[in-house]
Amino acid sequence: MVRVKRGKIAHKRRKHLLKYARGFKWGRKAKYRAAKEALFHAWTYSYRDRKKKKGEFRKLWQIQINAACRKQGLSYSKFIASLKNNKIEIDRKILAGLAKDYPEIFEKIVEKIRA
Repeated sequence: MVRVKRGKIAHKRRKHLLKYARGFKWGRKAKYRAAKEALFHAWTYSYRDRKKKKGEFRKLWQIQINAACRKQGLSYSKFIASLKNNKIEIDRKILAGLAKDYPEIFEKIVEKIRA
């Protein structure tokens, strides 16, 4: 039987993984075992935090909308409930942008809700 030397493939596989570990500190960027462990944790956290980021932005928008509503003498919860009752379908991202950049338009939305 012919001898099969696998050094080339093994080396290529390890180099491929080490490519993703660039920028890590100490041995985690150069030692295969440490890099592999660090990368698997990093990829897990990045997947989790991509989901978390969406919730954090939603919280931020709620805070911005609440601040703008309070200036108009209205609470956030009553504002959102009124939007739903009047069948005004504007998401929180857009509302927060309006409250921050175009307060006069946001004011008109609040007036429409009150009427």
